[in-house]
Amino acid sequence: MPEPVTFPPAFLWGAATSAYQIEGAVREDGRTPSIWDTFSHTPGKTAGGEHGDIAVDHYHRYRDDVALMAELGLTAYRFSVSWSRVQPTGRGPAVQRGLDFYRRLVDELLAHGIKPALTLYHWDLPQELEDAGGWPERDTALRFAEYAQIVGEALGDRVEQWITLNEPWCSAFLGYGSGVHAPGRTDAAASLKAAHHLNLAHGLGTSALRAAMPARNTIAVSLNSSVVRTVSQDPADLAAGQRIDDLANGVFHGPMLHGVYPETLFEATSSVTDWSYVQGGDLQLIHQPLDALGLNYYTPALVSAAGSAPTGPRADGHGASPYSPWPGAEDVMFHQTPGERTEMGWTIDPTGLHELIMRYTSLAPGLPLYITENGAAYDDKPDPDGRVHDPERIAYLHGHLSAVRRAITDGADVRGYYLWSLMDNFEWSYGYGKRFGAVYVDYSTLARTPKSSAHWYAQAARTGELPAVTTE
Repeated sequence: MPEPVTFPPAFLWGAATSAYQIEGAVREDGRTPSIWDTFSHTPGKTAGGEHGDIAVDHYHRYRDDVALMAELGLTAYRFSVSWSRVQPTGRGPAVQRGLDFYRRLVDELLAHGIKPALTLYHWDLPQELEDAGGWPERDTALRFAEYAQIVGEALGDRVEQWITLNEPWCSAFLGYGSGVHAPGRTDAAASLKAAHHLNLAHGLGTSALRAAMPARNTIAVSLNSSVVRTVSQDPADLAAGQRIDDLANGVFHGPMLHGVYPETLFEATSSVTDWSYVQGGDLQLIHQPLDALGLNYYTPALVSAAGSAPTGPRADGHGASPYSPWPGAEDVMFHQTPGERTEMGWTIDPTGLHELIMRYTSLAPGLPLYITENGAAYDDKPDPDGRVHDPERIAYLHGHLSAVRRAITDGADVRGYYLWSLMDNFEWSYGYGKRFGAVYVDYSTLARTPKSSAHWYAQAARTGELPAVTTE
């Protein structure tokens, strides 16, 4: 029999969600439109024209959802705050009714012994800030710092774990480069400006939180850093891999962790931008001390130098668009990696998660790590008895959590894991067709049903040991 896979006693067993994907109530209590409200209501932008107006109605059902988390043995819950619910135009004073929802949610979590982890920004920029230029404009970073201060002052007494930004790569390059995410712009130069101003927002927001909250609180950022592999060791392929690594990873972790952008990034993007918007002192503002780093992982990338034109859409896993999210590296070829795939078409490869953890253990020695997103979409359906069996997700979780445990054995300081996602929800431009949840949601009734994987994960959370993988 293999040795059981056990975790340290203090390891956090969590699940994650984001505001626009679950809350609904988009016009209640003073909330105004975000870029995702606008984008999802624009014909042709989301599958079936679906949107998050109701989503899974968490705004009204949060007490039941927290009770369900407690039943599943979760010790932590990562959620995001809707900026336009708290500060409707992205400027000015807070709307207390919006903040009150998050106060109630946090109090409910604490009452059930669940540790809240609050993400300030999960892609839902107030539409009025986008109308003023959005993330390509420096002012948006300044507005973010004010927003961070508002939320920090309101919830810093009860929430100890804070995350400034979730996956700024998606905000910058899918939102302003390929246009498959809100606001749907397709401007390579603007995407790089957005990346810098997101970095600046992180730094300014971190400073604002530190000034507004008790010193005991921890501040992190969640990066969807890519595990970039090349098809060969040929110098041309390695150079292609470096360009993608800079655009996927170095553009964020360079300034955030070390106060510098990679010189190779400047060289590769020189035909797109001169980076003149990087002002003196910006890198010092961005490079704020962090208490932890969040890593989001789903699948590795496999690239090569330019070759013959690909016959299908770009195989980078980030949606179909004639515009590239890789400014200055549009000629790099992405290849489908071999192996089993999820409903997203993403290859299942737990070795990539281990590799990612060990890379950041080396890049940021001494910085605690959390896996703030990891999970899989499958075509889950209830059986005749109303139960939802998802053995594929159980196998996925077992493989990736085993990779986390191997990394801990290899010296990584990984302190928690947040399953993506707690429940099925609005999956951005894919609408409601991709189910990532451990809890099944019937979109006609909004009834919640824990899947087999939820019960499996609950046992792991309660015992600190991974149960066996079964087909039941």
